[in-house]
Amino acid sequence: MEWWSQAQDWFWGLGEKYQVDPLIFGGIYVGAIPFFFLSLGWLIRNIRAKKSIAIPILLTGFFFISAYLYLMIVGENIPWWVYLFIIALVGYGAFSTYQKVMEKSKQTSTES
Repeated sequence: MEWWSQAQDWFWGLGEKYQVDPLIFGGIYVGAIPFFFLSLGWLIRNIRAKKSIAIPILLTGFFFISAYLYLMIVGENIPWWVYLFIIALVGYGAFSTYQKVMEKSKQTSTES
């Protein structure tokens, strides 16, 4: 169990080093998941109904990056590679979400 203690010390040390509360980051990360899926469902429903997708897509994007926004706004002395990693995560997430939305949209078109 020594490794568990070391992992905890490392994890909590990151929060102190970068002035970010890991519990807040984790709470935002986990807490945003249901809102992300709700807004994603809203987005898909609006695409199917041929309604405006502006608000659902903005909310879906916000909930996807909310924890990282906290890190970028509150964090201090964060290495450049972390920003690069966040950009890559957001880019991949946006691309993946776009593909899922288009797939659902095409399914709706073929069903009609």
